[in-house]
Amino acid sequence: MQAHQTNFSSGSVYRNILEVAVPMTIAQCLNLLYNVVDRMYIGRIEGIGSMALTGVGLCFPIITLVTAFTNLFGSGGGPLFAMERGKGNTEEAEKIMGNAFTMLVITGVILTVVGSLFYEPILYLFGASDATFPFARDYIQIYILGSVFVMVSVGMNPFINGQGFGNTGMLTILIGAVLNIILDPIFIFVFEMGVRGAALATILSQFFSAVWVMRFLTGKKAEQHLRKNCLRVQWRRLKSIMALGVSSFVMAFNNGLVQIACNVTLQTYGGDIYIGIMTVLNSVREIFTMPVSGLTNGASPVMSYNYGRKSFDRVKKAIVFVTVVCVAYTMAAWGVLRLWPEAFIRLFDGSGDLMQAGVPALHIYFFGFCFMALQFTGQCVFVALGKAGKATFFSIFRKVVMVVPLTLLLPMIPGMGVDGVFWAEPISNVIGGCVCFITMLLTILPELKKQT
Repeated sequence: MQAHQTNFSSGSVYRNILEVAVPMTIAQCLNLLYNVVDRMYIGRIEGIGSMALTGVGLCFPIITLVTAFTNLFGSGGGPLFAMERGKGNTEEAEKIMGNAFTMLVITGVILTVVGSLFYEPILYLFGASDATFPFARDYIQIYILGSVFVMVSVGMNPFINGQGFGNTGMLTILIGAVLNIILDPIFIFVFEMGVRGAALATILSQFFSAVWVMRFLTGKKAEQHLRKNCLRVQWRRLKSIMALGVSSFVMAFNNGLVQIACNVTLQTYGGDIYIGIMTVLNSVREIFTMPVSGLTNGASPVMSYNYGRKSFDRVKKAIVFVTVVCVAYTMAAWGVLRLWPEAFIRLFDGSGDLMQAGVPALHIYFFGFCFMALQFTGQCVFVALGKAGKATFFSIFRKVVMVVPLTLLLPMIPGMGVDGVFWAEPISNVIGGCVCFITMLLTILPELKKQT
């Protein structure tokens, strides 16, 4: 595929966004396949599918912790990198990229060591039972060994997209996703490795994605390169990267925190079967939020670049475009989930064991799904324009201040039980999404108008 580069400073801003967002959305959907395909195959392992799926679901908080640190340096460095490119400071842009890469590798090694040593008490703390622990253990023991590959392939992709190479960024994910789809059934069923095979297929796929990223960023086609003299970490740059990336870190970390609260509460009020249901619902949510994530992530470098160039009219147009598309899409997605919930549950549970309790839970969990788009849009704008404080606040507000307490308290209401766990998500979407978006409108738009 040709390494087409988008010029963020000219032409239609909508086209600029789509040229990055469309391949990025495809890439996000393909990235989702790493975990979703695993769950689809795992749920169909004869005799143990539902229990194995529950075991893998218990690993989500650990996986999201890896994602959180990836976001801290990748999502934090990406917008700064794009802003410096917009200002014409290409040397500084490369130093930001180099610092982010070094921290991704160091953190990946640390997470591998810590995860390998302490996975057993962590999994029991996260809600594992004696029946589900063996499946969770078999998956995480192998997955954690690929932490560095995951962090490099995903964390360095913003520096490819930030140069306008949307197609190349998509290929990063495409390579790994295709390999994962091919290797999963071979390792799981042909070699009879079960959940270990799913984990092995995932880390091997991520390894080849990481190799692709490194080859591009050190090769001739890239405009800004990953250079040895830029790898030395300097606190000034690292502080800026982490300050901006902390909102994405907190968002991912909080997802893990919410999952822990959900697993523990569901184990108390419903047992292993409801942890399996939550695993399925999280998978369905990931499927339907990927286009929103792809569009907002695609718009981010366009906003950052033009904000750096002080082209504020183009930034405003980007905000309006992203808002309209995200809200319209999520309203349509809510309708689809309302009409055909069984089809999405069957993707992950071939035996249908989870169907009876899963359909009502899905209807509750996705109620008011369109409000989630407001949170994504507001967060996207705050991060893209370097408003680290606001981005971090709203990451904490929705998940820590709202979802976790609601998850723990609502089931205590008479008649609620496990339904209270599933109601926590839509309530937080409505309140958190509206507060985040309205704050963005009241603070960012006047600033852009004043400086135009």
